[in-house]
Amino acid sequence: MTGHEKIENQIGEFYDDKLEAHGATHWAVDWHSTELQFFRFQQLLRLHENPQVAFSINDYGCGYGALITYLTECGYQFDYVGIDVSPAMIDAARKYYPDQPNCIFVTDDRELVPADYTVASGIFSVRLDNSNEEWLSYVLDTLNRLWELSLRGMAVSFLTTYLDAEYMREYLYYANPSFLFDHCKKHYSKQVALLHDYGLNEFTILVRREAP
Repeated sequence: MTGHEKIENQIGEFYDDKLEAHGATHWAVDWHSTELQFFRFQQLLRLHENPQVAFSINDYGCGYGALITYLTECGYQFDYVGIDVSPAMIDAARKYYPDQPNCIFVTDDRELVPADYTVASGIFSVRLDNSNEEWLSYVLDTLNRLWELSLRGMAVSFLTTYLDAEYMREYLYYANPSFLFDHCKKHYSKQVALLHDYGLNEFTILVRREAP
């Protein structure tokens, strides 16, 4: 088993347990409320703010698929694929959204194909007992994969290092926004936005493909 497979198995088990304890709710994906969950989606969807223009989207780390409800309530026209390392979450998502032909869920990354956008909401927050070095390697490799899957752009959220140490939790990962901004600029595109002004202890990075 590779280091990344070990990490994904750990995270899958973590969220399996959360789902068993809380059901298909915001608590199962470690958010404090549906309102805050949707507020985070709003930051990610600054990639595509016109609901009248249809698009496709990969939801990487989809949980039980709450992004679908957000997109639908906001009037977006979309085709959606959700993937998660927790098989239980995917089962819950399929039960939660049984009759939406524009939405499918998978557990195998190899089943994904590029979409207009790929988003990842909080998938890098729960580090558990992995070292920061191991976790950063996992983050950077996953970002490469997200970019491969993104025809027009990707959006990813992280907890921030700009937080007083007394409020940090040992099992969570706090990312350096300057480092990741620089990484995305150097490796993916010149069109990078760092959103660190929406009132939460986190940030969102938007990376858009440059016009050919």
